[in-house]
Amino acid sequence: MRTYETIFILKPDLPEEDAGKFVTQMEGVVASTGGTLQKTDRMGRRRLAYKIQKYHEGEYVLLVSEAGPATVQEVERRLKVAEPVLKFITVRTDQALKRVAKKQRERMKRSARKKPKQSAQSAQSAESGASPA
Repeated sequence: MRTYETIFILKPDLPEEDAGKFVTQMEGVVASTGGTLQKTDRMGRRRLAYKIQKYHEGEYVLLVSEAGPATVQEVERRLKVAEPVLKFITVRTDQALKRVAKKQRERMKRSARKKPKQSAQSAQSAESGASPA
């Protein structure tokens, strides 16, 4: 299972209860196709960067899920044919998280290597500074 973030923009004139039903439906799709939903974030109404289908605003919704490729395909298929959706995108985030964790481990190794050298060098410089005097 991989971690995915799906963000979609709903039409601003969609009633609040209909938007809630649609988000619940998408959560159900993730769960029914074998995925697990980690987080649902309704980010609210925001201004769009450019006009989409004569709309200047949209309601943003973020779904973070752990799922397989079949789940992602089904969610995207449903978002494509859904009337209230203006735009959507799905991004695989587990690779980025692995990269960040790897860089953090490398930094920890480097800092662990540097600390003994610095203390050893400072001890040598203190000894060399003390012995000529």
